Amino acid sequence: MKNVKAKTNEQIAMQVSANSIAVNLMLSIFKLIAGLMASSGAMISDAIHSASDVFSTIIVIIGVKISGKASDEDHPYGHDRFECVASIILAILLGVTGVGIGLTGVQKLTAGHYDTLAVPGVLALAAAVISIVVKEIMYWYTRNAAKKINSGALMADAWHHRSDALSSVGSFVGIFGARMGFPMLDPLASVVICLFVVKAAVDIFRDAISKMTDKSCDQETVNEMHDCIMNIQGVEGIDLLKTRSFGSKYYVDIEIKADGDKKLWEAHAIAENVHHAIEQQFPLVKHCMVHVNPA
Repeated sequence: MKNVKAKTNEQIAMQVSANSIAVNLMLSIFKLIAGLMASSGAMISDAIHSASDVFSTIIVIIGVKISGKASDEDHPYGHDRFECVASIILAILLGVTGVGIGLTGVQKLTAGHYDTLAVPGVLALAAAVISIVVKEIMYWYTRNAAKKINSGALMADAWHHRSDALSSVGSFVGIFGARMGFPMLDPLASVVICLFVVKAAVDIFRDAISKMTDKSCDQETVNEMHDCIMNIQGVEGIDLLKTRSFGSKYYVDIEIKADGDKKLWEAHAIAENVHHAIEQQFPLVKHCMVHVNPA
């Protein structure tokens, strides 16, 4: 059952990623043409940002593919953490892209001579509006899929879409301001875009690192596990309940109390019931270890 579900999750991720690549390619080409024709540095920077999303989505595909592989001799616990590796790579690429965009804007601002800066055309303004709408739709589309299959890499890609939408908002403000007689606002928008992009990169990086370093489940989930265990017949108490993230999955270690006078097979049956209940009630649990202590 779990293998079938993993295959379905992988298919969802592949479909979403393929759609993301198609949309980003078309949008980046459109924004690049609009930026060049309308003489907008902010829109050209925005186009580069969209193009970088294509490469990030390819990394998502690779990460999801590898993490979905079954356990083998070299990786007896599976390959789930490769998805975290993909998220870290995405965060680094996104951060580098953001810094590059910001440096371009800073160079233009520090050069002075704002009166010589070209005033962006109306096409760049229209491109910014279209980008905001399309990328926000892609953010919610990818985010919903990521939450459905609990994919950190896909969620990172969703934030790529959101950061692109935010950068387009910055482009719109800069282009509009430049057309209103403040040409320095166009390169200034590139600096603002940089801040949004780098912030998204830092958030993605921190989330991936926390999953790589055995962060526990949220307290609400731990409480639900506690109640689930205590509802199992024969369990008289819980001595230990530890959880840790393993990629997009969870590992759970449990020590329960049971009547010390019970026979070994009876205590084993209680532990088995706890094991099955946790894995059935919490689909994200990949492995559950149960130890029985005499009460």
